[in-house]
Amino acid sequence: QVQLVESGGGLVQAGGSLRLSCSLSGRPFSNYVLAWFRQAPGKEREIVASISRIAGRTHYAASVKDRITISRDNAKNQVFLQLDTVKPEDTAAYYCAARQSFSDDNVYYTAGAYTHWGQGTQVTVSS
Repeated sequence: QVQLVESGGGLVQAGGSLRLSCSLSGRPFSNYVLAWFRQAPGKEREIVASISRIAGRTHYAASVKDRITISRDNAKNQVFLQLDTVKPEDTAAYYCAARQSFSDDNVYYTAGAYTHWGQGTQVTVSS
């Protein structure tokens, strides 16, 4: 059974940086397309970034494209989200998601496309 565990959230000042990590266990890591979503209070869950099974293809939400980098380390079974120049509107619970894929370069953009989710890690940006 696939398990996803996020870490790295916390309180950060506006303009600062934060790196989130997510570890996947239970199945071969390289079989999965991975993504980060976030959900602020009272808002719908939205995609932040996704990365293909064999790293090389990524997708970013337009609102964060210039400030966020997704990466993965298939040897360590981890996916990362680097947040730079954070803003108060980045405050949200951040979730790691995974979906098995047989394609090397597919990415998926919607929450419904992902079958496995972590518990989330809270990011709070103070102004």
